[in-house]
Amino acid sequence: MKKICLVARQNIYKDSTHLHDDNGLRALNGIKYGKVHEIEDNEDPLNIWHLLRLEFKKENPTFHADRYFIRFEDGHEIECSDRMTMHTPNLADENFKKLAALFPNAVTETVNENGEVVRAIDKDVLMQEINTRVVDGREERYQFTWPDKKKAMLAANAPISATLRPIKADSVGKDGTPGGWDSENLYIEGDNLDVLKLLQEAYLGKVKMIYIDPPYNTGNDFVYEDDFAEDTDSYMGRSGQYDEQGNQLVANTDANGRFHTDWINMMYSRLSIAKMLLVENGAIFVSIDEHEHSNLLSLMNEIFGEKNYIDSIVWEKKTGAKGVPPRNMMVNVHEYIVAYQKSSDFRFLGERRSEEEDGFKNPDNDPRGPWRVSNIKSTTKPMEEAFTIVDPNTGKKYTNTWAFSRESLEKMIAEGRILWKDTLPKQKEFMYEMTHMNKAIKSSWGVFDAQRTTVFLKQLIPEVHFDNPKPISLMKHLVSVVAEKDDIVMDLFSGSATTAQAVIQINADDGGHRRFVMVQVPEEIKSATIANNAGYKNICEIGKERIRRAAKKIREDAGLTLTQNFDGGFRCLRLDSSNMQDVYYTPDATRQDLLSFTTDNIKPDRTPEDLLFQVMLELGVLPSSTIAETEIGGKKVFDVADGFLLACFDKGVTTETVTAIAKKQPYYAVFRDASMADDSTATNFDQIFETYSPSTARKVL
Repeated sequence: MKKICLVARQNIYKDSTHLHDDNGLRALNGIKYGKVHEIEDNEDPLNIWHLLRLEFKKENPTFHADRYFIRFEDGHEIECSDRMTMHTPNLADENFKKLAALFPNAVTETVNENGEVVRAIDKDVLMQEINTRVVDGREERYQFTWPDKKKAMLAANAPISATLRPIKADSVGKDGTPGGWDSENLYIEGDNLDVLKLLQEAYLGKVKMIYIDPPYNTGNDFVYEDDFAEDTDSYMGRSGQYDEQGNQLVANTDANGRFHTDWINMMYSRLSIAKMLLVENGAIFVSIDEHEHSNLLSLMNEIFGEKNYIDSIVWEKKTGAKGVPPRNMMVNVHEYIVAYQKSSDFRFLGERRSEEEDGFKNPDNDPRGPWRVSNIKSTTKPMEEAFTIVDPNTGKKYTNTWAFSRESLEKMIAEGRILWKDTLPKQKEFMYEMTHMNKAIKSSWGVFDAQRTTVFLKQLIPEVHFDNPKPISLMKHLVSVVAEKDDIVMDLFSGSATTAQAVIQINADDGGHRRFVMVQVPEEIKSATIANNAGYKNICEIGKERIRRAAKKIREDAGLTLTQNFDGGFRCLRLDSSNMQDVYYTPDATRQDLLSFTTDNIKPDRTPEDLLFQVMLELGVLPSSTIAETEIGGKKVFDVADGFLLACFDKGVTTETVTAIAKKQPYYAVFRDASMADDSTATNFDQIFETYSPSTARKVL
């Protein structure tokens, strides 16, 4: 057994910067302790902290605590809170917790260069635990490294205080209704590194296929501007917010001394988070050409492991080498799609067998359907295992080593499955009996003519010129051999949204329910271009318009063959700074008279819908989930995912509203900080939930 008690603290300040210590707080009545309880050694105190707080509030009805802690006999404390963090997880912290859980005796404390006590791992203890050797210092080892590698790892792990804001005006309903909000597809505008961090909770282990068509680093294209000069705190405060230049993409010319380094740094952080989003049987596919193919393989081996390398798929951009020959007399006509799996559970779906392409015919009108000629002679068995079979029509004997047993061949002869040739008998291999109706795919995919896509896009959006769009046939083929009917497909450099069109088209063809997530930074379109003059200010506007028009054409072409639930729309979300004021993240630096009871901690330009999506992202609720609005006790309540999450962000929430929400027994119930109408509602809040829905996780922001 172990003893615990609840500690309640108020934020009482001497001035605007310094908090009183516990002795000072007790003197000012700013700290109080609850009753001592005994719990089992293996029991998690966080599971009962709601009950402890309820008990405390009954005994101290006028004490309004800002923070609660559980204190153990040895004096250490853990914070308990319903307050949402409203920022992404610090992955470095999460990794430390995992390591500490596995090896608690390796956890220690030390003093940093500023004299502060910080957490640490005792390397010697850890090595004793895992009984292995550590390669340290300058000792030679096999590794892939580059300048700023450590900083790239920190950038991947650093948390951000950003959000995705819904843009209903740009969204499209399943049926093509402008402003519709029922689609399960997402189009997200913003830097894909920040977007990935925001999506990691909701999409962790849920994405079947991730496709990336990044800048190829040719010297003429662009890479993302990631600032590795910032520390974690600075990055956390800035991320998700564009700087004065709008966080524009920056050119990476081959004259740059960090030509490869900048590109690898840009890719590392994004790939490391992308890996976490994949299901165990999922895979990632990265388009690339010769410029960075070798570096990409090394980078992917670093993140996914060599054993998870599938292949480098080769496809050709054109059929011939027309035009003026280059100096070396060789024209490059191919690109790669580098494929890595999350684990060995991944399998390609394969290509659908074709009668014509795979040699199946039925010249004799066999009632069993199309067949093809196949060998029955074994190429591996020794001659000692040879035996004789006889043509029942001619009596001719054939002696050889066969791929089938004597009994099997006799049965095949009786069923008329053997073709008696002059030299060697063959078998009729029927298409309907193939073990898999899909066949294995080759790593060489042949020619996918981008010209067809260019012509299609010119007809679809005449006012826009597309530079080297990915062939729609290529993306349809890739999605069709990877994603099953209910899978999620994500494209992190969506460009003109070719992948989105491919997903919609395949769903129309086979009645599938695949969903897409497109992410694209709003790169500005140069002025004085046809697209700019037509009103398209950035590439996101072009991508969204392509999806709208392509889906409309698919509906028109398919007509009544479409399934009733066909989804040709998307929800538009835009990366932005957090909905919360700075006071939300730094309460200890805020004067007592500016706390939430007198000042709102939410930015004045943010809507309840904005708050809802930030809450959904933090709680790991898919932003594509169903969202219904209802009114309870005169207050707007959001019902997400059929009652999984109920959220009310109105002020003046009464006991009636709280009770009605509790009776619906949601998994999560979220309210705005200090939203209760009166002290009675606030005091009885926990008791209401303990009465009607004790298992509901209650959160405030």
